[in-house]
Amino acid sequence: MAEKMPIELPVVDPEQEIARQMERAEEEAPHPADIEMEMEVKAEHAAAAGGPAWHAGNHPKRRKTDTAHSLLAGQVVIAVAVVLALCYVAKLLLVTVFVSILIAFILAPLVGALEMARVPRPVGAFIAVVGLGAVLYLGLYLGYNRFVSFLDDLPKYEQRFKGVVMRFKERAHRIQETTEQVTGTADDTKTVKVQQQVNLGDIVTSNLSAVTEVILLLTFIPFLVYFMLTWQDHVRAATVMLFKMENRNAAYVTLGRISAMIHSFIHGNLVVGAFTSLVSMIVFAVLGLPHPYVLGFFSGYLSLVPYLGIVLAMFPPLIASLDVLHGAGMLGIVLTVLFLHLFSLNVLYPTLIGKRLQLNPLAVTLGLLIWGWLWGAMGLILAIPLTAAMKIIFDHVESLKPYGAWLGE
Repeated sequence: MAEKMPIELPVVDPEQEIARQMERAEEEAPHPADIEMEMEVKAEHAAAAGGPAWHAGNHPKRRKTDTAHSLLAGQVVIAVAVVLALCYVAKLLLVTVFVSILIAFILAPLVGALEMARVPRPVGAFIAVVGLGAVLYLGLYLGYNRFVSFLDDLPKYEQRFKGVVMRFKERAHRIQETTEQVTGTADDTKTVKVQQQVNLGDIVTSNLSAVTEVILLLTFIPFLVYFMLTWQDHVRAATVMLFKMENRNAAYVTLGRISAMIHSFIHGNLVVGAFTSLVSMIVFAVLGLPHPYVLGFFSGYLSLVPYLGIVLAMFPPLIASLDVLHGAGMLGIVLTVLFLHLFSLNVLYPTLIGKRLQLNPLAVTLGLLIWGWLWGAMGLILAIPLTAAMKIIFDHVESLKPYGAWLGE
């Protein structure tokens, strides 16, 4: 009796079988061109039958995608509006926090150097904050006499400025009278102006609460700076831990780049302001302007204001030179301020700050407009670092990268 031979079944690898099924599904799947052709045929048949035209927008999946995009756009608009409203309402609070952050970044290298010299970080932070206060007090003390003398001369400068303005008003009035005589539209009726007297006490009383609030917030700045310096590492590590595991590396890199950008921005502005102030002091002293050191200091640092800086930097020395200098001297002031501003903008800024910011001029202008509208003069000072920080965040968030590219150069 013949023995039955055992039947051997082929051994099938599950991964290979899945790969074969996927390849077979891809081969049997219709080509995108065939799908598009089929859609066009359906549209032609629908149009020939006199029914509603069939198009891609009627596809249910396409409609869901469009609805999702619309909802996302609406959420973005609402989020931006809420953020702007919060920035406007909490203006004093946010300005105090951001100013404290900038001061902490200025003092951070000193605290780091003291820590390397085996000084405990809390002690080093205390020394840095007290040292900054001492430097400010010493600067005010040394410049007090010059500043008081400058303030004493302000009424004289005010009278000079009013005289110049009155001359322009008289010329404009004469031109208006001549125009009215030529056109025959002169009006003989006289207008009586009633001016209400301003009570200084009412002004002080009405603004007392606002001034008190500002002073109260300013007293928090030394404490905020001290705790930001002492808890710097803890705050950074704790901030990174707020994100999911897969996003912590990106958050750590983003915080590091923002920190490096702020360091570069602060130190670059200090160097540029010191250079322009020193050159302005020398030129104003040579030209014989009164109080050249005070005028040079204000002119040099006012030149740092983007776009408006060139006008603001010219204003103090030109007013002070109305009775001292004339055509050639005033032209020298204008050329000096113009040269320093252009040299700083095109040579010093790109070398010291440009590599960190990477903002295009339109983004800088819009940032100045928006933050200046929200926070006034402090908004103009904080606009560039805030906009640059937003760009760094956008560059490291996948869904926000297009916005970062729009802000970039």
